[in-house]
Amino acid sequence: MDAIQKTGKTVEEAVNEALKELNISREDAEIEVIEEGSKGFLGVFGAKNAVVNVKKKFNPEKIASDFLREVFISMGLIVKIDTKLKDKQLSITISGDDMGIIIGKRGQTLDSLQYLVNLVVNKGNAPYVSITLDTENYRERRKETLESLAFNLAKKVKHTGKNIVLEPMNPYERRIIHSALQNDRYVTTYSEGEEPYRNVVIALKEK
Repeated sequence: MDAIQKTGKTVEEAVNEALKELNISREDAEIEVIEEGSKGFLGVFGAKNAVVNVKKKFNPEKIASDFLREVFISMGLIVKIDTKLKDKQLSITISGDDMGIIIGKRGQTLDSLQYLVNLVVNKGNAPYVSITLDTENYRERRKETLESLAFNLAKKVKHTGKNIVLEPMNPYERRIIHSALQNDRYVTTYSEGEEPYRNVVIALKEK
């Protein structure tokens, strides 16, 4: 439950009751007063209760941090979490010991965590926020590795004339390959297979 409408003798009373039911602080709430309420004549006749709408503020940084903190505690890891939100782009950087466990083979564990954080943050009707999860500058290092791989394999395709099928990759990594070779005069790239891990194919352009 992320929103609730409450009535009370006063606005303050209605708000406090709503905050209690939602189990949030006033700082984490958006409050809309629908009816101020009135005591009426002699405090009896014509009296109206106050009516308020109270809902949780959408705070993607807090949602993501709280979720990841629970995950890392369950894994027995002490991790520092830094977040930066700009234009619906949330960048999360984690640091600590044993980050290799978080990265996993070819970044698959990191990708899985990023996918889960996206689900948790973007559930419901909140505005969509794009999330990138990184540690030890893995994303940039992986990008450089894939770009180098793309250029080297493109040379091989030009030399042999045969298509090369790369290992299965997630959408983010496939975009790196496509982008690296998009302006090449002699080769083209496309993806085949099933999501989420499809294969990029590097092939000669038809003359």
